[in-house]
Amino acid sequence: MFAFIVHPHHSHCMTTQNTPEDTAVQHRTRLRKLRAEMPEDQRSRGGLLMRARLFTWLNVARDEAARAGRPAPATVAAFWPMADEPDLRPLLSQWVENGVAVALPVVRERNAPLAFLPWTPDAELRAGPYGIQEPVAGAEVLPDVVLVPTLGYTEQGDRLGYGGGYYDRTLAALRQRGHPFITIGIAWSCGELDADYAPAAHDFPLDAVLTQDGWVPHAPLEQGGAGGTTLHTYRMN
Repeated sequence: MFAFIVHPHHSHCMTTQNTPEDTAVQHRTRLRKLRAEMPEDQRSRGGLLMRARLFTWLNVARDEAARAGRPAPATVAAFWPMADEPDLRPLLSQWVENGVAVALPVVRERNAPLAFLPWTPDAELRAGPYGIQEPVAGAEVLPDVVLVPTLGYTEQGDRLGYGGGYYDRTLAALRQRGHPFITIGIAWSCGELDADYAPAAHDFPLDAVLTQDGWVPHAPLEQGGAGGTTLHTYRMN
């Protein structure tokens, strides 16, 4: 088994405190500010730690699936980072080199679910409606793992996004299609919300969240999380 040592107090980010009068807009404003204030050296080291944990996790998940005679996770939907988000791009190239299919989200219509198109290091990209790089060509794919950009999160895997609702709609649409998948929020640890944070009814819960300090609450280790049709989760202790 793999051991991940978590040092929650070693991060520059500090956990935020919620008050009853807080709104989602206030949460987002505060979390964006905390995220932007992270020192660059901690941001760089944190991104490296996240990429290493994800690489190890997917290898273990694929090995576990092979030993159990299940289909192994083969396609990962990632994301192109916006300002201050963890940068996973070196890992995406590494995955492609190791035979893992990588896809990126595409906004085909505002206020509609995202589509995931294949990505490789030499794929042609262009800026989408929100200025984020998107693949230009390729057939839409159904991912086995979805890496979800996450601004705020709880220990239970509730997610606070950016307010557009794109990933909530996208994950709900994937679930309706009956395709099993695992959702992993990618966040800085300063995004942790208090236990009394109440997600909205439409908020899609995540199977796990990964920060620079480790997994919350733990790493999922089988295809088919809460987002998909089955749930079998193992701890990596």
